[in-house]
Amino acid sequence: MNYLYTASATNQLKKWKIELLHFLPVIISFFSLFNFLQLPNETKILVFKNEGRGYETLLIFTLIAIICSGIIYVICSLLLLKKHKKNILNQFSYSEKINLAWLRYLIYGIGLIWIFIILGNDKLIYSVVVLFVIFIGYFGINQVGIFTKKNQLIDNKSIIQNEINQPFDDEIIKENKPSKYLKSGLNQEAAFEIYEVLKTRMTKEQLYVNSELTLVELAQILDVYPNNLSQVINTFEQKNFYDYINTKRVELFLKLVAIPENKKYTILSLAFECGFNSKSSFNKYFKKVTNMTPSEYLNLLKERTNF
Repeated sequence: MNYLYTASATNQLKKWKIELLHFLPVIISFFSLFNFLQLPNETKILVFKNEGRGYETLLIFTLIAIICSGIIYVICSLLLLKKHKKNILNQFSYSEKINLAWLRYLIYGIGLIWIFIILGNDKLIYSVVVLFVIFIGYFGINQVGIFTKKNQLIDNKSIIQNEINQPFDDEIIKENKPSKYLKSGLNQEAAFEIYEVLKTRMTKEQLYVNSELTLVELAQILDVYPNNLSQVINTFEQKNFYDYINTKRVELFLKLVAIPENKKYTILSLAFECGFNSKSSFNKYFKKVTNMTPSEYLNLLKERTNF
């Protein structure tokens, strides 16, 4: 269930007919135990008291299947979360309101329970399960949505399947790109046209100062398909959408902070003006781009220009 919850919360559920296959092991287990379930209650109790005598093979097979399914589903849930994190960077220019911590803790908690199940320590299992239920009850109520706006839901399969770092069909570009990106339907001429429009609009209108800008919103402004826009950014800028937008924001900040008249403003106010929506995200990304903290950069700027 945790796997399906993770898939649903991150909009990665497949067709319902495919998802029903996850219940196939339960159905197989039921039919395997069908003869046992038909036995009189006295006989069932006797089998239980004799620790499953007569059903040893079935019990061992069932136990192995349960343990394997637990391990596999925890790993698959973590892979879904990893893929979703990558998708976020291709969709959003911010990450503060996209809360993945809840899912991560949920998966870790279930993984911990499975470890104790494998170890076979009943007391530890019960203790961990009780703590886990309390955790779910408390933190689940306070859980912030992974996507907090309706327009942030990723319903379009072409957007969800964001393996769209694909280069174009021209031979020159093909030589420098991985083979998995060679199936794009966007030709080079159309790609350059989109890229030129993107650069022009970004320079003139500074669209990146919108602190909640998304790939879908930018694509609507430019009147292009989101997957084509993402492909163009990935190919020409060598960045995902998140890095591209936040690099633009840092570049604008560097320009603003170099203007003497802006000395009266705080670093944070200038950062907000550039499109950042929190101090932590600004500091983190500023250092990623410049290899310095904002304070270090300002001190260096003062030394050079007596700013």
